[in-house]
Amino acid sequence: MAGWQRGGFLAERVLWIAVGVVLVVAAHLLPALVRAHGWRVRAVGALLWIGCIAATCYGHAAFFLMAQKHAGELRAAAVPAVTAKGRGMAEIARDRADAVTRLARTNARRCVAPCPNLIADRTAAAARLDALDVERDEARRAEAAQDRVVAERAAALNDPVTGALTAFGVTAPRAELVTGLAFAGVLEAVACFAWLLALRPADVTRPVTESPVTTAQQGSNAVVTTEVTPESHADTNADTESLPAEALLQKHVTRARAAIAAGEVRATVRDLQQYLGVAQKTASAVRKQLEPTT
Repeated sequence: MAGWQRGGFLAERVLWIAVGVVLVVAAHLLPALVRAHGWRVRAVGALLWIGCIAATCYGHAAFFLMAQKHAGELRAAAVPAVTAKGRGMAEIARDRADAVTRLARTNARRCVAPCPNLIADRTAAAARLDALDVERDEARRAEAAQDRVVAERAAALNDPVTGALTAFGVTAPRAELVTGLAFAGVLEAVACFAWLLALRPADVTRPVTESPVTTAQQGSNAVVTTEVTPESHADTNADTESLPAEALLQKHVTRARAAIAAGEVRATVRDLQQYLGVAQKTASAVRKQLEPTT
């Protein structure tokens, strides 16, 4: 989705999606794939993994921010709009100024005898001023309602959870970015750890086969014979052949000690068995010889 939103043409969107898939797969599998190699390969793999994780988290954050923006637009569209009726405050203010001027002029006029025309002008100017005051109050209430709608839409555009973080002095865009990166980091960390567990080397175990014992009686004497199955016989021969001589054992110990010092292998029975290519019993013997130095 992030790649689709970034690209303009269809080919650009497809390429962005392909790049994102490669980065996500690399970020998931690199820690598990380079674990069995030497420290040089692991160092290069760690640098590549950090770059892939950063790019993947950036793509996830872009998707999260776009999703929050679209959700905010939908919430803002649900806020009912208020349509202003009548004239604006500027026009009402101009007419009111004219009415105040006319009323002041009529009040300034003097008449010795009763002047019905002057009284009528004063009454009309006062009524006009009162009507403009009522219209001005209505316009103010309409503007206040519009301001409330604008504020509600601005609040609806922000995510409710990240909007609460602004109380701690964090701006809303920064809070949304931090939460998006946090979600992306946790998601990729879970994926990497799951692949690390899924691709771990299987433990090498040697099956133990019990040899059945049968008793055959001939005459008055009991003769005990032991039957050995082919599988158990083969395992016994393998165990006998896997026992190295003292010189060969010391050679394995020297080789393992050098590899551990160079960081190519860990001092565990399983890793020593894979590195030396020997049986588990031999690897255990080598591990015991290395105990004083590891």
